[in-house]
Amino acid sequence: MAQYMFLLFDSEEFYDNVTPEVWQEQMKLHGAFAEAVEAAGAQILGGAALERSTTASTVKQGTGDPIVTDGPFIETKEALGGYYLLDCKDLDQALALAKLCPSNNIEVRPVMDTSADFPPS
Repeated sequence: MAQYMFLLFDSEEFYDNVTPEVWQEQMKLHGAFAEAVEAAGAQILGGAALERSTTASTVKQGTGDPIVTDGPFIETKEALGGYYLLDCKDLDQALALAKLCPSNNIEVRPVMDTSADFPPS
């Protein structure tokens, strides 16, 4: 099994007018996604919804002292709104499960194994 991070990017405008009913429907869709992951023999190791990008801070490091700025690093229409960490048998399974995830844009990235000798593959 390998670990894959699903980064969920969506428009934050959803939160401007969401009703309790729509919120509950979204939570049901995420529950159904969790059931589909388990039924596929994979496992969700963690995940969470994130507060709006306006609550973010960015720490830029380079030469000299780190610089801390308000907000996300990149201006985009979609913002990172949450994530899942899954244990899947391979990338094919991770991509198949990402297609079931109730988010408009899902970036799927393998988690790097840093326990091995350099360089990571």
